[in-house]
Amino acid sequence: MSPAAPRILVCNDDGIASPGLALLATAAQGLSGDVWVVAPSRKWTAASHQLTYDRDIVLVEDGPRRYVCDGAPADCVVAAMTLLVDGAAPFDLALAGINDTHNVGEDSAYSGTMSIAREATFWGVPAIAVSRSARWTDTAPEIAALRRLLSAAWATRSEWAADGHWLGVNLPPRLPAALRGARLARDKIASAVDIVEHTPGRWVYRVRRGRPGSVTAGDENDVLRVGHVAVVRHGARHAGALDDDWLARMAAALADDEPVG
Repeated sequence: MSPAAPRILVCNDDGIASPGLALLATAAQGLSGDVWVVAPSRKWTAASHQLTYDRDIVLVEDGPRRYVCDGAPADCVVAAMTLLVDGAAPFDLALAGINDTHNVGEDSAYSGTMSIAREATFWGVPAIAVSRSARWTDTAPEIAALRRLLSAAWATRSEWAADGHWLGVNLPPRLPAALRGARLARDKIASAVDIVEHTPGRWVYRVRRGRPGSVTAGDENDVLRVGHVAVVRHGARHAGALDDDWLARMAAALADDEPVG
């Protein structure tokens, strides 16, 4: 059983200087005095779950329990799990964020913030990814609200922190706010491009930022639209079952016994 005061890892994808990182670490200190920060040296956008294999990575101490990594967001988690806890107790909770825009819908695949939480679950550590599309204007009540949220999640971790699962939490413009469970939205980023230059057989283009803002009843955007905290339990180890008959026909086709169809 983890101790009453957990060892907490805080990472992000917006970089070590991000205000959201500082606020999340401050909120985490309401749970424990054993909070560690490992963040990238720069901002990453749509980094997804990339890991750096093609060059050396540098991890530099930037203060007590505070480190800067020149790798990708997921690299920060690997560094923390392999370098910082060597010979010590492992982390009990990983927090990602606070991302500077909401992570909804397909962002679960593209987001570096989500990759941090996902990577932590691969190491058996419960994780929460926190995102928000707003500036912080009144930190005292909002940090208090964040601390209550994190404390409640930590106290109930046995109910949501199964293998490969993490919480995706999107915050509304104002805290404190009610919390609601949400369905994963369908709100595709990178759904259009802007052509910069076009000659026959060659395009120069830029992926258009933003998302369409699609809303369906009960999804993340719907919950956020009414000013509530939206929470989704994500899973990295789900696999859809395949029909036995289809598998048999595929196997037969590979054996050249019969055509598919």
